[in-house]
Amino acid sequence: MTYEDIVSLLGYAGGHEQAVRITTTDRTEVVGIPTSVDTHITSYEVYLRPAGRDDTEIAVSLGAIEAVELL
Repeated sequence: MTYEDIVSLLGYAGGHEQAVRITTTDRTEVVGIPTSVDTHITSYEVYLRPAGRDDTEIAVSLGAIEAVELL
């Protein structure tokens, strides 16, 4: 996927409270609902809330994302 497609899909999912599956460049999979996408050069991350874990947030570097799919 292109960087633009990744950011667009993460933004859409976050705006609609929809879960995504992120596959990283090292083949790790992360599942959650995007809470924010920060494309600023100092952050460059997406923040996810894992399903059923409202008190937890995971940060994933946008540069480490290979693919995103809606669940």
